[in-house]
Amino acid sequence: MAKPIIRAFFDEPTNTISYLVADPATQAAAVIDPVLDYDHNSGAVDTRSVRAILHTAEEAGYRVIWVLETHAHADHLSGAPYIKAKTGARIGIGEYIRDVQRIFRPVFNATDLATDGSDFDHLFKDGEHFLLGELDVEVLHTPGHTPADISYKIGDAVFVGDTIFMPDYGTARADFPGGDAQRLYRSIRRLLALAPETRLFMCHDYKAPGRDEYAWETTVAEQRNKNVHVKEGVTEDEFVGMRSKRDATLAAPRLLLPSIQVNIRAGKFPPKQANGVHYLQIPVKMRGDAELGL
Repeated sequence: MAKPIIRAFFDEPTNTISYLVADPATQAAAVIDPVLDYDHNSGAVDTRSVRAILHTAEEAGYRVIWVLETHAHADHLSGAPYIKAKTGARIGIGEYIRDVQRIFRPVFNATDLATDGSDFDHLFKDGEHFLLGELDVEVLHTPGHTPADISYKIGDAVFVGDTIFMPDYGTARADFPGGDAQRLYRSIRRLLALAPETRLFMCHDYKAPGRDEYAWETTVAEQRNKNVHVKEGVTEDEFVGMRSKRDATLAAPRLLLPSIQVNIRAGKFPPKQANGVHYLQIPVKMRGDAELGL
């Protein structure tokens, strides 16, 4: 089976791994899940992380032709538009991004947002194949974390997004709007039905207790045998019960509100207002009689 060239870029502030994936025969390349540097305290935006990826691609002689998103992330802002502006690469995501857009459009009163996925250049269907140079890329719809999650199988490697983590850490949460622990379990089982030697590349790592180093590459065989949430023998009902109980204890990601607003727009910020400034919305939830006197 063909082996792509893979270079990982770890962003510690968001615990996200972005990937530069290239075809050794043609030098065609894709960037998967790029991170835009965003400081939530100041609202400042920087592109150093995506510039580092592009610098690496340029030094290696790669032609970046795709930016591939595994889903609309809730923990970091996407750097896809910057890469597109610099390289002409197309931005792709799963077709069920439309569902995510429909869920969150009213949450942020995003009247500018189309809910047909047209902010993206291509919406991938389950089972779709396309070429990265001479490498075949297969799209696997792996929902559960969100309705739109997809994984990309490129040669002997699969980029799994937020479905499964390293074996000692487990699996992704399923409590966001549109998430579903049952669907997540079935998506993970689909991935673990691949050949045992298939390499799996994570989108996040948080260093499980007892592990000193970050890690993001494993195999189907290792996940089947060792994953603390879904190793062989764990039933769907057991997983759903565990996941539901665990998710109830988790806080919202720090960058949830800005990330969703930007990422459902393919990495673009909401339109500038009359003063030329982009603004992000923060929906305020009033509890009890908190609104009295405000």
